[in-house]
Order: sequence, then C-alpha cells, then structure tokens
Amino acid sequence: MSKKVPREQYEKTLTWRLKSWFAGEKDLLLDEVEMKPQKEFKEDAAAARKRKEDHERVRSLIYDRDRNVGIRFFERAYQVMSVLFCLFLVGTLLLAVSFLPSFGNPENPVNNEVAERYIEDGLQETGAVNIVTGMILDYRAFDTLGESHVLFIATCTVLILLRIDKKKKTGQEYPEESDNIYEPKDDLILQTVTRILFPTIVIFGIYVILGGHLGPGGGFSGGAIIGAGLILYLNAFGFEKTEKFFTAKTYKCLSVCALGCYALCKSYSFYTGANHIESIIPLGTPGAILSSGLILILNICVGIVVAGTMYTFFVMFRKGGY
Repeated sequence: MSKKVPREQYEKTLTWRLKSWFAGEKDLLLDEVEMKPQKEFKEDAAAARKRKEDHERVRSLIYDRDRNVGIRFFERAYQVMSVLFCLFLVGTLLLAVSFLPSFGNPENPVNNEVAERYIEDGLQETGAVNIVTGMILDYRAFDTLGESHVLFIATCTVLILLRIDKKKKTGQEYPEESDNIYEPKDDLILQTVTRILFPTIVIFGIYVILGGHLGPGGGFSGGAIIGAGLILYLNAFGFEKTEKFFTAKTYKCLSVCALGCYALCKSYSFYTGANHIESIIPLGTPGAILSSGLILILNICVGIVVAGTMYTFFVMFRKGGY
C-alpha cells in the first residue's frame, strides 16, 4: 500500500506538474525560464536619417523604370510569358476537346452499362421508385456522405471566422443595445404571414424529405425548404424567440448525430456489399413510405444537415452568433 505524502511534497513531483499542465492550471515553463529585461531601443537621430535616406535611395533605384534595365526586362518577360501560357492552355483544352467522341455516337461513355443498370435494375436493387434518389443515396452514397461533410466543415469554418464572442477579454458582456439592430421592429404584417406560413413550410419540407425515395425531393431539397422556413421565422420574431428551440448547441448535436448515423448506416451497406453478404435490412414494398432500405434514414440525415447549415450561415453573416 502506497504511503500518502504531504501536499507540499506532492506538488514538487513531475506527476503533479503534468496533471496541472493538462488541466490548464499551471504552465511548466512559467517562472522557470531565466528572463532579463531588455533595454528600450533608442535610435540615434543621425542614424535614423541615414537609414531613411538609404531606404529611399534603394527604392528609387529598384523601381526606376527608366534607368533600371532589370525592371523593364521583367515586365516584358512577364507579358510574353502570360501570353504564351494562355496560348498553351487554350491549345491544350482544344486538343482535349478534339479527342471527345462525336455527339450521338451510341458508343459514347454516356450510353454505357452504368446508366442502363440504374434504369433497369435501380428499383429492384435499391427499392426506391425515384431513380435519382436511389443513385445518390445508394450507388453513390459515399460521394453524398462527402458532400454532407463538406457542408458541415463549411459551417464550422464560418463559425470560426465570423463568430462574435459574448464576452470581451475584460469579462464584461456586450451591451444589449448593440443587438437591437438585429431584432425585428414588430412588423405586424411579416409576423402574421410567418405565423401562417412557417408551419406549412416546415411540414412541406418534412414531406419532401420523407417522400424523396417515392418521387421528386429528398434530403437536399427538403432541408433547404426547412432552412428557409427557419430564416423566415428568425426575420419575423428575432433571435430571442428562435433560440428557444434552435440554438448553436442544437445545430451541433443534430449535425453530429445525423452525420454519424449516415456514416454508420452506409458503413454497414459498404461492408455487406463488398463481402457479398446479404443485408438484413429489407427493401420493403416499392411505393410505400417505409421502403427502399436505408434511403429514408439517409434522406432524413441529409435534410437535417442541410437545414442547419443554411440557417447557421444566415445567422453567422447577420449577427456573428446565435
């Protein structure tokens, strides 16, 4: 059994120093590095005047186009190389175009077996009546996962660049008056119209998401509709009411859960497909709302990410925070 040591002795050990460093309580190098105060640099007036004169003389010699041969040669060479590069680029593109197959040729890549497979076997293999949805969320699901992550990363970038902290370095909060310009001015017409349209917009967006595998629609379009509804509600009622049900924490939780669910679902599909293992998830009856395997779940995940991304972009550019 280990012996308990006094706290003064424990604080001198490397274990305590590392623990304090990880917790952010103490800097290992603070008060440990020898530091000497530096003398304030004062430049002599004559030396400063000579340095300034030398600087002006160098600038005049370098940027004097009339007497500097190097500058004139560089400008001429730059112009010639620019023209040659443009000609080379245009020639390369024209050469690449000349090798393209002729329009209407049945042997063109657009008329290969991939499109034929989508059209003829898409319903049987994906269970989605909408061939486009089956292609995006089944045959090309990995690409769609990347697109959803691009939206999430773009939102994180906007949060980093445009976010305004609620507290200054002094710990004092920003005055409330500075936020009034972002709040609505009690526009009765806008608020009345929003009360009527907002529920309809959200319900229609949900309908588009849930029916994406049956007809036109899907996660991208349905999420855009819901995101537009949230923006309309924000413009009508302001941040105080909107933040009662949608905050930055809400967006982060929904996005992470949606992307994680998407990745897990498609990882299962990729594993079973690559190893020729029959999936236990049935495709269901084509045309039914609960059909097409995992496509319905994936549409919901994509819709959540798109709706949150649209709303977050608007909030960041308008106010700099939720």
